[in-house]
Amino acid sequence: MARSIDLEERRRTVSAAAARVLAQDGLGALSVRNVAAAAGLPPSTVRYVFPTQASMREHTITAVFARTRARIDALPADLPPRERVHRLVLELLPLDEERVIELDVYLALGNAALTDAELRPALDRVVDEMREWSEGILQLLGVPEDDREYEARRLHALIDGLAMQIVRLAPGESGDWAIDVLDRHLDEIARA
Repeated sequence: MARSIDLEERRRTVSAAAARVLAQDGLGALSVRNVAAAAGLPPSTVRYVFPTQASMREHTITAVFARTRARIDALPADLPPRERVHRLVLELLPLDEERVIELDVYLALGNAALTDAELRPALDRVVDEMREWSEGILQLLGVPEDDREYEARRLHALIDGLAMQIVRLAPGESGDWAIDVLDRHLDEIARA
């Protein structure tokens, strides 16, 4: 059992290091050597944990969304629906360093998945999960089921667009305006 726990811990360590390498230096820098250096591990350990670069890429994008999912799942269940929606969408925006790294990983690996058939299933799972979160938000807001697919696509596009604008802000510039835009959009949907 200890060996299994150690392997999982190594996977987490290597995935976090891979995410940092991607965020700082881009997809071209995602190599065994660079990830090993970022993780403080020998390259042989990285190769043992992820025998192929494709497996490291896939696990990295999956791990990033697992962290997002964990934050969303940790939201108190007894929040009023509108407060829960507000807190949930905040988890989807790059408002701190961790979420900026997550967005960088998503963008880098998402772009790679467009031409990498091995990575495409991981990207598809991430997109499906975003759609499910969007539909769940709309359900909490009381949007009729017939309108949810359309509104979920619109909400997903708005979140993605705001995320892109937030990460391009000048250092120290506030992204509070994006939260306001999203809150107003959600209020309009809830009133409709």
